[in-house]
Amino acid sequence: MTAPLYNTEILRLAATIPHHARLPDPMGSAEKRSPICGSRVTVDVAVDSAGRVSDLGMLVRACALGQASASLLGAEAIGKSADELAAARDAVAAWLAGEGPVPDWPGFEVLTPVLPHSARHASIRLAFEAAADAAHGATAKTPA
Repeated sequence: MTAPLYNTEILRLAATIPHHARLPDPMGSAEKRSPICGSRVTVDVAVDSAGRVSDLGMLVRACALGQASASLLGAEAIGKSADELAAARDAVAAWLAGEGPVPDWPGFEVLTPVLPHSARHASIRLAFEAAADAAHGATAKTPA
């Protein structure tokens, strides 16, 4: 028997996205869109002098799975470096492709029911892709 795609925990995460507003003056921004379903996530970041995310804002227009993924990202992104966010992005992509374990990101195992539904994978990746790109953009602008 397979687990339901939209379980209570996924729906709870989708309804409680932290940092669910754009930043007024971000140091880096990125928008990602899924061509399959039209889901869209925009991530704004500010970084500190060490290049770690110090503030985060997101505009999430995605299905419940994309929203849940953005919620997981938003709960843990503050304090992460651009490289750590890129590693998380890559781990999410590898896991969804069946080429790696569940990403080492708190709570991510809740999205396990999506694995057999490849049409939903792009929506799950959006927040992590946008956060990594935004953080790299912000870091490139920060003096060393």
